[in-house]
Amino acid sequence: MRLPFCTLDVFTDRLHGGNPLAVFPTARDLTTEQMQKVARELNLSETVFVFPPESPGETRRLRIFTPGTELPFAGHPTVGTAFALALSGEIPLDGDETTIVFGEGVGPVPVTIASSSGRPVSATLSAASMPDVRPPETTLEQMSELLGLDAAEIGAGRYAPDSVSCGVPFLFVPVRDRSALGRIAVDTAAWTRHLSLAWAPHVFAFCFDPELPGSSVRARMFAPAMGIAEDPATGAAATALGGYLALREESPSGTFDWVVEQGFEMGRPSLLNVAADKVEGAVTAIRVGGSAVLVSEGVMEIG
Repeated sequence: MRLPFCTLDVFTDRLHGGNPLAVFPTARDLTTEQMQKVARELNLSETVFVFPPESPGETRRLRIFTPGTELPFAGHPTVGTAFALALSGEIPLDGDETTIVFGEGVGPVPVTIASSSGRPVSATLSAASMPDVRPPETTLEQMSELLGLDAAEIGAGRYAPDSVSCGVPFLFVPVRDRSALGRIAVDTAAWTRHLSLAWAPHVFAFCFDPELPGSSVRARMFAPAMGIAEDPATGAAATALGGYLALREESPSGTFDWVVEQGFEMGRPSLLNVAADKVEGAVTAIRVGGSAVLVSEGVMEIG
């Protein structure tokens, strides 16, 4: 079987930045086993397989695979697939903004595509699930060991570590500054001992010491459980980060936004726009968006 596919760099406006993604726009005849094999063959953070809608209101249904597993939701595949289908004309663009809905494992995920002169400029997803927050299952000393940092470099108080999910659970670890963030070297043996069986085994380390004017946060994400040593741009984590940060805002109500830098230490700089709405102390909506660029188009032989 030969199927067309394309690759994009997501959460960037230039080639060879952001997070690479492969999209197969006509995957209806593939089995789960075939999709996992293709994702392993391409060895990108995620590969997306697009299916016809299954429920009323859906534009398309997506299945998202890392090299090691299927995910119920992921941000850069959602944003990148919207961009790819709009570029190819599979999704017609209507005016300056076009709203579509992807069916994913977490449920319906609305995406708004911004366009100019009939071409997509950016895409922004709205989270299907609001933050599920749980205490970390690792101690400060265990976090220090697996990240290779001093315990004093890990956040405390208002910005202490926490486990948060908006579809995929992440352990959020605030660190002191960009220097500490850059020195993180994950000890996989320590990760196996302390975090591999946790509810939130994926580590999202961040600091409030960004590099670029206009940015709010600098971050790195490590997911050995997904077969990803480090990810250059993680939309699912940025979605949960919106919940983590909004819950810590002193104001009980309002709209808050942040620009997140990720992937800079990998040589794949990415910028993720995150916004959250909060009403009387509860997070009611989270949005994550960014741009993407087409890198390649081709056909793959799939057995």
